[in-house]
Amino acid sequence: AIKVAHEREMHVVALTGKGGGPMAALLGPDDVHVCVPAERTARIQEVHLLALHCLCDGIDCLLLGVE
Repeated sequence: AIKVAHEREMHVVALTGKGGGPMAALLGPDDVHVCVPAERTARIQEVHLLALHCLCDGIDCLLLGVE
């Protein structure tokens, strides 16, 4: 998916953990990489969920105005 996005000149937002794995190597300088440096999968997922909520809130503010 990352390769296809780059072929279509799209930016990528990647949520990873534990160093990013192979996905991190595919990301370009214009992509956004949210890497949670934790060992426990549950903790990584909790932070990813928080990041997604913040991202959605930011998009809402941009599209609909700040409440």
